[in-house]
Amino acid sequence: MSTKKINIIGLMSGTSLDGLDLVYVTFDKKSYENFEIQYSETIAYSKLWKEKLAKAIDKSDEELQELDLEYGKLLAKKVNSFIKKNRIINIDFIASHGHTVLHQPEKGITLQIGDGQTLANETQQKVVCDFRTQDVKLGGQGAPLVPIGDEFLFHQYDTCLNLGGFANVSFKEQNKRIAFDICPVNIVLNYYVNTLGFDYDNKGKIASTGIINTKLLEELNSLNYYKTKPPKSLGLEWVQSTIIPLIDDKNLEIKDVLATFMEHVAIQIAASTKKCKNIFITGGGVFNEFLIKRINHHSNLEMIIPNSQIVNYKEALIFAFLGLLRVDNQVNCLSSVTGAKKDHSSGVIFTS
Repeated sequence: MSTKKINIIGLMSGTSLDGLDLVYVTFDKKSYENFEIQYSETIAYSKLWKEKLAKAIDKSDEELQELDLEYGKLLAKKVNSFIKKNRIINIDFIASHGHTVLHQPEKGITLQIGDGQTLANETQQKVVCDFRTQDVKLGGQGAPLVPIGDEFLFHQYDTCLNLGGFANVSFKEQNKRIAFDICPVNIVLNYYVNTLGFDYDNKGKIASTGIINTKLLEELNSLNYYKTKPPKSLGLEWVQSTIIPLIDDKNLEIKDVLATFMEHVAIQIAASTKKCKNIFITGGGVFNEFLIKRINHHSNLEMIIPNSQIVNYKEALIFAFLGLLRVDNQVNCLSSVTGAKKDHSSGVIFTS
């Protein structure tokens, strides 16, 4: 691939189930940071698909194989609509994160559904996907993968923080990129606010009316995960087995759960970034004004929030970039981040 400009469609589906993020981005291969997101869109999941993805963790291997193919067809349908809507002609390939169903790297398990061959066949495009499996096989966490993008595309910032289903952070330490999942965020907040009939807590308004439960806050902050040094990562399984029971045991009003958990998130983010000077923040949590206020309260960082397109689509953008590195057989997984045996180029390539 010797051309200077490369055009990629990047796909990202996060654990918070906000929807499918799509970007059509052009990279300058001589200078990666000179990228341009031409088109971007978030397509919300139907109620049926939200339920399917939320409950996928409990399915059998055979059922997961069926869901993998079915979800691949859904991705293809959404991509084809995106291409048609924006009249996109030049596409070098599609890079898809898929949707994470299982993530237990300590057991050698990670699964992102969205069958690559189905996606390639239905779109008639080359597809790069399954970015995490190889890293886990090499003894790594398979996550986070976004830091390679921080290294090349956003290196001017001291620290990069993403506030999505989980909060993850990336920074340079002794000339090495270090990154890890800090704590759950929207995956927990949305779970509880859904019981009130809302998709999310708009600007954190409900949480702002709650009272912090000091007992729950102390128990959350005392969890062993926060004492573990990176590389480390989190999955839905840990949230379901550890966080949810801890919260439910207290029988609190939802507003108090939200207030307490946001305080927990703010404290953990402050603790994980105390050596940093400035912080570049992206992800849906940026729009939670109360959460940002609490993070600011607990830290002395200069907070930099980019334009809404980068806030919303940074991960889809970076998975497009991961695909670019994989197609060119360049390193896209850093051992200093994931703990794998070596740096490597991860992802499986499918052609129609």
